[in-house]
Amino acid sequence: MQLVVATNADAALPPAFYWKSKLPTTPMPKAITDLLQPDWKEEKDTSVDVGKGGVNVGVEKGNQGPGDGTDVNVGGGDGGVNVHTGPKGKPVHVGVGPHSPFDYNYAASETQLHDDPNVALFFLEKDLHHGTKLNLHFTIYYTSNGDATFLPRSVSDSIPFSSNKVNDVLNKFSIKDGSDEAKTVKNTINECEGPSIKGEEKRCVTSLESMVDFATTKLGSNNVDAVSTEVTKKDNELQQYTMAPGVKRLGEDKASVVCHKENYPYAVFYCHKSETTKAYSVPLEGADGSRVKAVAVCHTDTSKWNPKHLAFQVLKVQPGTVPVCHFLPQDHVVFVPK
Repeated sequence: MQLVVATNADAALPPAFYWKSKLPTTPMPKAITDLLQPDWKEEKDTSVDVGKGGVNVGVEKGNQGPGDGTDVNVGGGDGGVNVHTGPKGKPVHVGVGPHSPFDYNYAASETQLHDDPNVALFFLEKDLHHGTKLNLHFTIYYTSNGDATFLPRSVSDSIPFSSNKVNDVLNKFSIKDGSDEAKTVKNTINECEGPSIKGEEKRCVTSLESMVDFATTKLGSNNVDAVSTEVTKKDNELQQYTMAPGVKRLGEDKASVVCHKENYPYAVFYCHKSETTKAYSVPLEGADGSRVKAVAVCHTDTSKWNPKHLAFQVLKVQPGTVPVCHFLPQDHVVFVPK
């Protein structure tokens, strides 16, 4: 299928309409629709105000849920963990140390290494089959902060996204330098500016339009599928899931583009394309009867990863020896050729 190239007229389209114009046969996954501002789902134009205002990056506010002790959840805006430390404590989002577990240049942090070892974020490809049991906690992604939605490309392109101009970013969103929120912003920008793993092409996209352009350009086609993990039950708990019949390869033997949600005042995704990545649709059945349509990504060449990356320490394997897989949190997306 011939690749459709963006024009100046396309640039004026709201993000949802841009998606439809470039990917007319590709349904928009829930991970994307959840990040659209409500007006964009039905209206043809909207105004966006990104002037100064309080923005809380990476810290969730709310009452502690039922239960005692420590509860560790896989997922969240940057692939982190939500840690509840007792019935009276407030849930605090911990961004798994300074770096996302989906950036393979970095070693695991002490925070990662001391999380619940039973939470199987990473697993081996040999276990990707019917009957495998894993202890998982799928958290539903909520946009509790309206500023975390997608901005139109014309707006996001006007906002600095560079370590050289990080003070301008903090000022734009009234984030105090030295705060946890400021550290999160700086970490995200640093990850985006960091080197690529050999054999991968990466880019941090700051708009839905840029995500569509990156995915279609790298895959060389507009005839693609976009999929994300979907959880039907809202109040699921850490439990044992069993892989049900129907594990299926997505995109056959072709490359894929995976986009990981970053922790930032508005929607930013860390997207990367690799020829050594395979995507799978994995039906899961929870011990409580709940069902999850999960997406898993397997990396067949990990030889260039940091040897102290979380996956190697959890799975007790060495870089480049065996394919390493992980489930995608609900707010991440994978694009594969049809």
